[in-house]
Amino acid sequence: QAPLVESGGGSVQAGGSLTLSCGPVWPNVWKCMAWFRRPQGVDPEAVAVISDTGDSRYYADSVKGRFTITQDSAKETLYLQMNRLKPEDTAMYYCAASASLPCELQAAAYRSWGQGTQVTVSS
Repeated sequence: QAPLVESGGGSVQAGGSLTLSCGPVWPNVWKCMAWFRRPQGVDPEAVAVISDTGDSRYYADSVKGRFTITQDSAKETLYLQMNRLKPEDTAMYYCAASASLPCELQAAAYRSWGQGTQVTVSS
């Protein structure tokens, strides 16, 4: 499969918004797609997960109500809309995909990963 490539990271002030993109993602191959983040020196954590049908979604408590994960099958793209960003959202964000169900929250369950895109939120 083609490697996943993220884009859309950057530096914003607290309260701002960013939209991360990742592709190509193929729902007929990948059953679960996720965004993980890894603050410096910390293990990666699942931020948002979506199943291939979009019926199942998970959000970390820290981002509920602020982040939205979506996928566009026609564009083969996964998105993470991030609103009301906080300094604690600062991290390297990774797109990941798994061919297995049910969707897991552990990084080890995801076989394909992007190189990451940095998000920095200043206060």
